[in-house]
Amino acid sequence: MNLKTGDKVVVIAGSNKGKEGTITKILRDENKVIIEGVNVRKKHIKPQGGNAGSIVEMEAPIHASNVMILDPKTKKGTRIGHTVNKEGKKVRVCKKSNEVLD
Repeated sequence: MNLKTGDKVVVIAGSNKGKEGTITKILRDENKVIIEGVNVRKKHIKPQGGNAGSIVEMEAPIHASNVMILDPKTKKGTRIGHTVNKEGKKVRVCKKSNEVLD
């Protein structure tokens, strides 16, 4: 998976298609990501002890194949490639604009 926490992505498939957000968590074993403000679900919490029950909104995971990283230059979805920079370190590169991702 070429995605990292903090990457800005756009959803390219499903009911949340077109929404943009930042990755907050990556579930590598399931190949899914959690994106801030996207795929929001309501979770009902039972009362426990002295706490009253409530309904909480939380982000559900999205499969990594349904998101695409945002190109910093064009602000559109792009694929990711890898190259070696001048210091000899492997870096991620946007395919559309050849812009280096941090």
